[in-house]
Amino acid sequence: MLWKTIDTDDIAAANLVEHLSLRKVLAELLVQRDITTPEAAEEFLRPRLAQLDNPFAVTHLEAAVERIEQAVEGRESVVIFGDYDVDGVTSTVQLVSMLRTLDLEPRYSVPRRLDEGYGLSRDAIDRVIGGEIPQLFIALDCGTNAHEPIAYLRELGVDVIIVDHHQTKTQAPADCIFVNPHVNDSENVPWRDLCTVGLVFKLLHGLLKHRREAEDPRVEGIQLKDYLDLVAMGTVADLVPLHAENRILSWFGLRHLRANGRIGIRALAEISGIDSGQEMASSDISFKIAPRINASGRLADASLPINLLLHQDYSECQKMAKQLDLMNKERQGIERCITKLAEERAAAEFADEPGIVLFGDDWHPGVVGIVASRVSRRFHKPCVILGSEGDEAKGSGRSVASVNLVEVFQRCAHLLGHWGGHPMAAGVSLKAADVSAFKQCYLESLKKLYPAGLPEPSLLISTWLDYADLGERLLEELDRLHPFGQGNPEPLFGLQGIVLDEAPQTFGEGNFRFRMPASPGARLGIACIAWRLGAAPEAGEKIDMAIRFSWNYWRDSRNPQVTLVDWKPSK
Repeated sequence: MLWKTIDTDDIAAANLVEHLSLRKVLAELLVQRDITTPEAAEEFLRPRLAQLDNPFAVTHLEAAVERIEQAVEGRESVVIFGDYDVDGVTSTVQLVSMLRTLDLEPRYSVPRRLDEGYGLSRDAIDRVIGGEIPQLFIALDCGTNAHEPIAYLRELGVDVIIVDHHQTKTQAPADCIFVNPHVNDSENVPWRDLCTVGLVFKLLHGLLKHRREAEDPRVEGIQLKDYLDLVAMGTVADLVPLHAENRILSWFGLRHLRANGRIGIRALAEISGIDSGQEMASSDISFKIAPRINASGRLADASLPINLLLHQDYSECQKMAKQLDLMNKERQGIERCITKLAEERAAAEFADEPGIVLFGDDWHPGVVGIVASRVSRRFHKPCVILGSEGDEAKGSGRSVASVNLVEVFQRCAHLLGHWGGHPMAAGVSLKAADVSAFKQCYLESLKKLYPAGLPEPSLLISTWLDYADLGERLLEELDRLHPFGQGNPEPLFGLQGIVLDEAPQTFGEGNFRFRMPASPGARLGIACIAWRLGAAPEAGEKIDMAIRFSWNYWRDSRNPQVTLVDWKPSK
């Protein structure tokens, strides 16, 4: 793999150092994020909720607020239908909680993934409404491309609100209140990249503004910031860019998460092994909280995590959190088996192809998205993994930098029954009999879209450090950049000429750990761990290292830790 050092505007970095008294490394990292002025740096390093725009600047959001107010005042029957991932779950919990505060008890549900597939469908609508047709149907994190289901609801006499952030395949849905900045708003608005949980937060903000203007006593004492924990969970888990309003919401939301005020989150953190006194980081959401919430939607029904996050009894929350943990362990076992088979087949069948399409008639459709992520990272190619459900193939695609899956799928849409998502991740379903034709179309589309071939995978080194730079002071500087995620990646540092004092200890499949050389006056070197890197360096070998540098929390203490991303012999 190529190592490339990110170009940095040294003059802009020096200007930040001079005006804000920053360390050079922090100034360089800010400039690499296109934060080049002292004013922009101050906003980034010290987010304020006051920086959030007026919620009614979001197209059609005020119309959605007014229709919800009508439902509240008229005691109408309301259905809230969210997607089954973390964004959909947390969006649903937010809106259900607020409507309950306003003395309205909505029905709520999510798609049953294995029976109804992804998003809003006629089957899901029939199940949810049963024999009681609501007056208002609110779809969260889905619905942008659900033209036929929306028309069906309107035929039943139901008003429809869609709050979503997915891209449209053809045109915006008609005959509904449609809130989606990716479709309705310009590219430079600060709320453009909000996922649904952020949009619902703005919806609640607008609803509170209206109710306070109406002097509604039910909203006295409501603190909008109490919903920020849910916003952080959905935003980080959905891999949206963590800049502009997403950064503000996730920055404050993580602080509310750390307080563990919501009983369901406290139970989930406990079963996930997050110490009660530990600061919660974006990585805790990505690797501990989100997988347990998603496991329910992957294998069963995502109503369980919604119930958990709405519940007020801690013992019941502990029971539900344990159920989610067991589901996650089941998901991990299924995923490991499929990943092993998929990697073997990818190596044998797609070595000379620009992408990968694999179908297993006994692969569980609920876990193929995770498998696609692993296979895509392993082979550095856009990957589609499909499982079987009756005569249908259902699955997920995961992409690599510079390859837009939506563009590829659009070229194969004539073979697809249902699909949708983002440039880097998308869901898809088609007839099992069409998988071979889809594979051919997918590979040919990649070749036409990228005739020069896919870019060679590379590691982008933010900056090269002296070994003496590794310490708590650097970590305290890096803390100011949190939370890390899409659009604000955790920095990758380079070290040159490191000689290991000890041979690494291997564990698991391709993992190893060791201690870095001890600094002068230190008893032990910093702990270093490597995941799935395969071959380890030898003791006494001089190597260059590409690393991430972070805190490792254990019980009530924290210590610096190096994560080795790649290594090579020094020249």
